[in-house]
Amino acid sequence: MPRKRLTPSGGTVNPPPPLNGHSLIDGEDGASEIAGPDADSEAEPAERRPELAAGESEIGNTLQTYLREIRRAPLLTPQEEFETATRARQGDFDARQAMIERNLRLVVSIAKNYLGRGLPMPDLIEEGNLGLMHAIGKFEPERGFRFSTYASWWIRQSIERAIMHQARLVRLPVHVVRELNQVLKARRALESQMPSGAEGERQVRVEDVAAALGRPVQEVAELLQFAEQPTSLDAPIDRHPADGNSETVLDSVADDGASDPMSLTLSNEVERLLEHGLDELNDREREVLAGRYGLRDREPETLEVLAERLGLTRERIRQIQQEALIKLKRRMLRHGIDRDSVF
Repeated sequence: MPRKRLTPSGGTVNPPPPLNGHSLIDGEDGASEIAGPDADSEAEPAERRPELAAGESEIGNTLQTYLREIRRAPLLTPQEEFETATRARQGDFDARQAMIERNLRLVVSIAKNYLGRGLPMPDLIEEGNLGLMHAIGKFEPERGFRFSTYASWWIRQSIERAIMHQARLVRLPVHVVRELNQVLKARRALESQMPSGAEGERQVRVEDVAAALGRPVQEVAELLQFAEQPTSLDAPIDRHPADGNSETVLDSVADDGASDPMSLTLSNEVERLLEHGLDELNDREREVLAGRYGLRDREPETLEVLAERLGLTRERIRQIQQEALIKLKRRMLRHGIDRDSVF
């Protein structure tokens, strides 16, 4: 049976409902973990999603229930926070639980700034809760700071590390994730100030974000590229095809290294005509062209090498080459092939 948890005022608060089938467990020794099955579906706040499928709707309802539950726990006053944090630091388990439950709303307010980064809202909240519990173990109330100010850093760090490790196929360094968060935050702020476009979307230019941050446009553009989510090559192009057989992204991606059948056929035809053209030349012309252009599996040779090997002058070799090319050009032109496409 789940136990009731005492609050500083002496009342009791039920533990918040699990997210995505997870439950937040905090042990007597202060160790914390997330228990429950892995979540395969993503959920977003209601205002950000048009229509959810049956499974997604269930997750969304669970999230809404969780948000309603945590709003029932009143926030701690500065005096209550100091007393509760002091008892928690001394090892009082109920005080520690009260610090967690009274600050869950802080986690949600921070987690919503990371939507669209690859992790669903329930996962962002779970990771933020881990950061919250870590902050409680480090917090020193006697220093005079409010806990929310201190805990915010730990919550953001926990969420950012989760995004870095779990949300991307290619891992990003922590400092890049932090800079990307700044850029996305600036873009969201600009979007909120702009009127909706024709399709209800607010279009913010990269130049506007760069100007707001005082950073180079190219640098901001490169950071925004990291926010794009990769698409699987096996993803269907049409999720609801009429014939039931949808092409995948892989089917529509061109292979730049593949040979074009038409080009390959033309190349084979040119080689055939070239071989016949060489056979029509005399032995000396054929030898000069084969040596100069590396034909018939030979290595290309310079005019000097050919002149020495054939016992002719360099100028005579050049003349033979030109005469042979003219003969080949005429033959190629009769078949509609320009000599420049061959040599």
